[in-house]
Amino acid sequence: MASATQTSALDFGTATAPASVSRSVTLGSGTGAGKADRIFHDRRLLNASGTEDLDLAGALVDAFGATITFARIKGLVVTAATANTNSVVIGAASTNAWATLLNVTGTITLRPGAAVALMAGAADVTAYGVTASTGDLLKIANSGAGSSVSYDIVIIGASA
Repeated sequence: MASATQTSALDFGTATAPASVSRSVTLGSGTGAGKADRIFHDRRLLNASGTEDLDLAGALVDAFGATITFARIKGLVVTAATANTNSVVIGAASTNAWATLLNVTGTITLRPGAAVALMAGAADVTAYGVTASTGDLLKIANSGAGSSVSYDIVIIGASA
């Protein structure tokens, strides 16, 4: 949810213009439209100037220790720790990039304390496809030298 109110002082009062956007997606259990059967979540740390490629097809492990293979990503939430000095950069893996969200070279930069959330629509069968071995790496990078960065990530998806 995002909300804000713009105000302006007038001669005889204050004018306001409120704005609010709220969106939620509820996913059932399964692999079709409006469903998901895999989830990965973790708090991660990257050393100064460090990078990592999260393999969406066969390397991540869920909360019960089972290896996860995503075929489709239905939701992605990444939050950069407020205490970070550097930014967290998402995207642009040098090989086998997961490109259905940001193309091959696109990135999102999260300044300290920032967050990004993506959810496929409940009626979307396709969502954001993952192609094992050729399009399955989500790169996360520390934008600079001198200090580490911490980030939280949640990936929700389907195995088929």
